[in-house]
Amino acid sequence: MVDKATPIWQLTVGEFIEIQEQVTKPQTVITPSEKKYVYGITGIAELFSCSKTTANSIKQSGKIDKAIIQIGRKIAVDAELAMSLVSKKR
Repeated sequence: MVDKATPIWQLTVGEFIEIQEQVTKPQTVITPSEKKYVYGITGIAELFSCSKTTANSIKQSGKIDKAIIQIGRKIAVDAELAMSLVSKKR
């Protein structure tokens, strides 16, 4: 390891490469897979690239019921689960 007080112009090529590798080394952060949610009929429409009318029909059909969390008028849809449910039904 190089002393932090050493000026850059006094580094050898090997020391410079070592420092660069430490800086550019990808940080591997393991995060739990976070679920992606879309919200409301508008979110469903964006997820399936369709109109709001078609999104409402998809919701009402029951095809994605397992992916929907609804409390009152608030709708949250697990995007990955909804996509897999629709692809299974076809």
